[in-house]
Amino acid sequence: MRRNIIAGNWKMNMLPNEAISFIEEIEPLVKDTNNEVIICVPFTDFFYANNMAQGTNIQVGVQNMHYEDKGAYTGEISAPMLKSVNCKYVIVGHSERRQYFNETDEIVNKKAKKALEYGLTPIICVGETLEEKEAGKTIEIITSQIEKGLVDLTASDLDKIVIAYEPIWAIGTGKVCSSEDADNMCKVIRDKVKEILDIDVPVLYGGSVNEQNSNEILLKENIDGVLVGGASLDPEKFAKIIYSGHKLGE
Repeated sequence: MRRNIIAGNWKMNMLPNEAISFIEEIEPLVKDTNNEVIICVPFTDFFYANNMAQGTNIQVGVQNMHYEDKGAYTGEISAPMLKSVNCKYVIVGHSERRQYFNETDEIVNKKAKKALEYGLTPIICVGETLEEKEAGKTIEIITSQIEKGLVDLTASDLDKIVIAYEPIWAIGTGKVCSSEDADNMCKVIRDKVKEILDIDVPVLYGGSVNEQNSNEILLKENIDGVLVGGASLDPEKFAKIIYSGHKLGE
């Protein structure tokens, strides 16, 4: 059954004490939602945020991981390390990882497979640049990222993943893809996954989502939730987003 997922990506923000305060403040605000709530935090915050979230309806994940179990990869975190601390969600292939750290579709695919191997749910991000959008290549780019990102995954694997459409030109810019265009692209993604493995997956929209536009976005037929950046750092704003568009979660 399709479900609404409201996921926050804190990026490189929040110290442990701030993470603790955030969970304390938002927990009573969202305790009555039926939507799935996930907050993806920096590694240094995970232990504290996850402890605070015990017994609540808030899940805590992280923003990245390596595709090897262990080895000489200074500064990296592995899937078995995440599993050992009861992490359940991990973002892979975020546009900032692709842009700043040269992550390719092949690397994203390796990370997704490794996450699934250890029982983690990967939130796989796809999206086009402004140049690609203006060249009319949006569908070509997104379908290619989906095809390459899902290589060697099975239908049973896809039952455990989430895909997020994040147009790169709309992330942190204040520019928002129209809700109609976002809905259409999420349908393209859903249809491509069905074409490959004949299964439905949750598809989120991300890109300057805030408490003003989230309701319109979440009420669209093909959008199962949102991946929120800056607005997820404010408990009151994020709570408003969590209660937006209860078309599936009411």
